[in-house]
Amino acid sequence: MRYPEGGGLTAERRAFREGIRLQAGERFAAGEKTALIAKDLRVSVRSVERWRRAWREGSMEALRSAGPANSPTVTDAQFAVLEEELGKGPAAHGFDDQRWTLARVQTVIRRRLRVSLSVATVWRLLKRHGWSWQAPARRALERDEHAVELWKKEVWPRVKGSRRSQGPGSSSRTKPASR
Repeated sequence: MRYPEGGGLTAERRAFREGIRLQAGERFAAGEKTALIAKDLRVSVRSVERWRRAWREGSMEALRSAGPANSPTVTDAQFAVLEEELGKGPAAHGFDDQRWTLARVQTVIRRRLRVSLSVATVWRLLKRHGWSWQAPARRALERDEHAVELWKKEVWPRVKGSRRSQGPGSSSRTKPASR
């Protein structure tokens, strides 16, 4: 994913960019040229021109950050409801087994919260709130360690085998050894 918050910039990065714009605003007030400001602040001339236009129309306040570009589509209160629903398990929502898939979570969000999200957005929403894919907490009780070791020693080497032929090979289409 491109940005850590699931879209937009981090608060630190927004503050950094706002600081650059405010420095440019101070230099606009001092009457400096656009190209010099762009070179010193290491930004494009076009950006400085856009900032200068905003500065002329709305002074330094126009250069301040407007906050995150997008707000979450599911509020914290709605996510609390979603967590409660997910805690009930998939069977409570009419699913056959006890697996939560992104498509199933998407269905629960659509039914309970009346919000339509893509599967990718559902994943970002869950990840943002600390959810992850399921991983077994421990090994299966039925696992026979002795049988696993025996299989690794005896069966796996035969299955794995060697990809190389015993004799010398050839890549020529005209030689019989290449067939």
